[in-house]
Amino acid sequence: MELTWHGHSTWYVEVGDTSLLIDPFFDNPHTSKEPADIDEPDYVVLTHGHADHIADVGEFADATVVATPELAAYVEAEFGVAETIGMNIGGTVECDDAYVTMHRADHTNGIGMDYEYELGMPTGVLVSDDQPGPDGTGTSFYHAGDTGLMPEMRDVISPFLQPDAVALPMGDHFTMGIWQASIAADWLDAPHVFPMHYDTMPPLEADPEAFADAVDERAADSEVHVLDDDGSFTLD
Repeated sequence: MELTWHGHSTWYVEVGDTSLLIDPFFDNPHTSKEPADIDEPDYVVLTHGHADHIADVGEFADATVVATPELAAYVEAEFGVAETIGMNIGGTVECDDAYVTMHRADHTNGIGMDYEYELGMPTGVLVSDDQPGPDGTGTSFYHAGDTGLMPEMRDVISPFLQPDAVALPMGDHFTMGIWQASIAADWLDAPHVFPMHYDTMPPLEADPEAFADAVDERAADSEVHVLDDDGSFTLD
């Protein structure tokens, strides 16, 4: 599994011959790419409907969008997306060589100046190369979405979904900050941890090396990887 971070919460994930783009938003300082520079993904996976997570969906209108039913219907109507898969919390859908499992995130999900659209529950997603379950032996990547610290990380996601790598927001203000994100890393107990959702705008100024130090103190068995400039990581 190949993981590439394009800044903010935007990840390009390759599982076998299948590619998935999570939360496309390229107007951020941690990428030098434009949407046109990205290989067309097979799937676009959306965690929720805030603009900094769906802004560039329309640039990948030929991909199949995977999201909650409310959000899938919204981007189909507003962005001209041709194919969608509506799914919900706790579900798993097979996307060619990949599986996408949805879990809730502690956040909001309205959109528009007056929040005239309510787009269902915000989510995190687990992308894996095997069906999650008691006999699942595959490799998996947990994208936490925009979330606060929540006990399901410790009580459900870690023991039952068993992610090998996790991407955690740590920019504070709208999500967890460094301290709470380091607790999340401890609870999730994954070998590989990636910071995301930081330094995109003034309220999100945060030092990823300080996050790495906090995780090292609290979750010594997890290694933090600070990616930048569209950096990639191969998850075996």
